[in-house]
Amino acid sequence: MRIRNSALHILQLGIERKYKDSDLGVESSSSCSSLLLHLPVWFIMFGRLLSSLVGLSCLMTVLGGPVTLEKRVPMFDQDITAPHPVPKVVTREPMFDQNITAPHNVARATNAVPSNPRFVVYGDRFVPGLFSPPPADQIGGFNVFVLSFLLISGPADKAPDRASIKQQYNAAGISLIVSAFGSTDAPTSIGADPTATAITFANFVKTWGLDGIDVDYEDFNAFNAQDGSAETWLTTFTTALRAQLPQGQYILTHAPVAPWFSTAKFPGGYTEVNRNVGSLIDWYNVQFYNQGTTEYTTCAGLLTTSSSTWPNSAVFQIASNSGVPLNKIVIGKPATSGDANNGFIPTSTLATCVNQAKSQGWNAGVMVWEYPDATSSWIQAVRALAFPV
Repeated sequence: MRIRNSALHILQLGIERKYKDSDLGVESSSSCSSLLLHLPVWFIMFGRLLSSLVGLSCLMTVLGGPVTLEKRVPMFDQDITAPHPVPKVVTREPMFDQNITAPHNVARATNAVPSNPRFVVYGDRFVPGLFSPPPADQIGGFNVFVLSFLLISGPADKAPDRASIKQQYNAAGISLIVSAFGSTDAPTSIGADPTATAITFANFVKTWGLDGIDVDYEDFNAFNAQDGSAETWLTTFTTALRAQLPQGQYILTHAPVAPWFSTAKFPGGYTEVNRNVGSLIDWYNVQFYNQGTTEYTTCAGLLTTSSSTWPNSAVFQIASNSGVPLNKIVIGKPATSGDANNGFIPTSTLATCVNQAKSQGWNAGVMVWEYPDATSSWIQAVRALAFPV
C-alpha cells in the first residue's frame, strides 16, 4: 500500500529515529530541530513502522497540533447504482425470542396425538398484528396447527406467546406442533448430522411444550442423486427423533412431495423411508401440489390414477405400491391458487374428492398450506360432505 502524503512519511521517519540514529552515525538528540536537521539522511531509508512516543511528539510539534487520521475512502461508491437489482435479504421474524427463558411446566394436552381424521393447517405467513398462532376460534375444524419453520440455523417465522394460546388449543382439541426444514433447508446436502440435529430439534419441542414435530424435508438434490443419501439421512434422523419424543406422547409426521412415493422415478424415495421407519411416523402430510399444472387436479388423478409423469403416486396407489397404510396418507393441498405454483383445486372439488376417498375406506384427513387463507370456513367447506363439523 502506498503512503499517501508527507505527514505519514514524516511519522514513519520520526518513529524510526529512536532505533536508527546510531546505525547512521548520527548524534542522538531528543529535540525536534535535531530530528528535522537529519531528515535528508533518513529519507534514504525504509523504516519499520513501530510505535514511538518520541517520533509522534516531534511530528505533532512540526505540524503544530495533534495528528488527525484521514478517513478511508469507501471501496465502492454507495451512490452508484448496481448494474442489476440486488436481492434484498429479508430478516424473518423469529418464532421464539432466543433471549426469553423458556417457560416451565407448560401444559400439554393428554390427547396431543389426534385420532383419524387429521385436519392440519400450516402457518408461515406474517400476519400484521398477530405474533402468535391464531386464536382457536379462527381455526375451528382443524385439529393440528403447524408452526413453520424450525431450521438448522434456528427457528424462523412467528413470535408467539405460546403459554396462553396453548391453553386455548388444549381446550379446543387442537395440537400445536412445529415443522422442520421446509424449502430453505437442505440438511443432507450441507452435511448436517442427523442424530445431533434430531436431538436439538427434540429439545426445542420439549423446551417449549409443543405437541410434536413435522418433518418437511425438501432436499431435492439429495433425493435426485438417487444414491441413498436422503433415505439414510431421514431414517437416522427419524429414529433419533422418536427416541427423544416417545410415540403416543408426541406427534411425529413427515410431509413429503407425492412423487417421492413413485418407485418408477425414485426406486428408494419415501417408499424406502416408510419401509425403514414408517412405524415411527404417525402420518404423512403428503404434498399433492407444485408438481405440474395438471398433476393431482382431478379426483381421479389425486386418488386413484396419477399421471405418467409421476406414476403410482396418487393416494390409493401410494397405499398399494409403497405399503403406506391408507389412514396415514393425509391429502395436502394449497388453500388458494396463490399459495402454490400449481396443484390448487377449488374447495368444492376437494370436498368431493375427500368424500369419494372416504367411501373407499380412506379416513386419514386433509392438510392445507396455509393460514390465514385457510381458516374455519375453508376446512368446514372441505369437510362438509365426508366429515361435517
